[in-house]
Amino acid sequence: MPASGSSHVQAARRVLADRLREMRQDAGLDGKQLAALCGWHPSKVSRICGARTSPSADDLRAWCRACGREDQAADLVASLRTVEGMWVEWRRMERAGLRRAQEAVLPLFERTHRFRAYSSWLVPGLLQTRRYTEDVLRAVQLRRVPVDDVAAAVAVRMERQRVLREGQRRFAFLLEESVLLNGLGDADTQTEQLEQLLTASTLPNVSVGIVPARLHRTRMPVEGFWIFDTTQVNVELVSGHLTLTQPGEVAMYADTFTTLAGMAVHGSKARALITAAMTSIG
Repeated sequence: MPASGSSHVQAARRVLADRLREMRQDAGLDGKQLAALCGWHPSKVSRICGARTSPSADDLRAWCRACGREDQAADLVASLRTVEGMWVEWRRMERAGLRRAQEAVLPLFERTHRFRAYSSWLVPGLLQTRRYTEDVLRAVQLRRVPVDDVAAAVAVRMERQRVLREGQRRFAFLLEESVLLNGLGDADTQTEQLEQLLTASTLPNVSVGIVPARLHRTRMPVEGFWIFDTTQVNVELVSGHLTLTQPGEVAMYADTFTTLAGMAVHGSKARALITAAMTSIG
């Protein structure tokens, strides 16, 4: 998988640029002719077709008018909005504090029926205890957020956990075994968290899989990600938050999840690993 959000965004810009170039060609126009019809310098058309410049919504509407394809304008503008929303740096997302960032994802969680989450770093938020969440969000706040609204952000995340109990939702969580001993807090906090993980694994609508630490793996750990139904993937990278909605990219993460799930242990075997981790802490 690509290592950065910017590479995903550039690929999406390229797809949009290719659609515009094909539309121009289908209309029998070269770059200079299209520029003249739009009232632009010819270099602007070249930059847009080369994905070096991102068009505005007005640019797309003008392009469609010039090509006699105004019926395509709304779809292209929607694609542009998708590209613009794909990649958000943490400093931009969290500049007003952590509470708003937590609230922003609630509508997505409420409309999703099938959740798949993989974590190679921490216990996923829907399964976290209050103290574990406090430690995680405090570490985030100290590292990159000038506003201290950790208590409010924790309250939002705790309230969001109601989706585990409401409706006919299904949840599949995959954790690397190393997550069981990766805690930002003290031994009591981590033990409490593992106890909650054990409890969650017995819920009828929740599956918890642990990918054992071992040699000769068929797939190395990757960045943590969430798959919402079959329509969206969210990926948390060091520098920002990536949202993917292109079917091919969503399918890539779904295939990765399936591969990792095949490497994981579930049920009593997963609970045995969790219990062993609790014992080692004690």
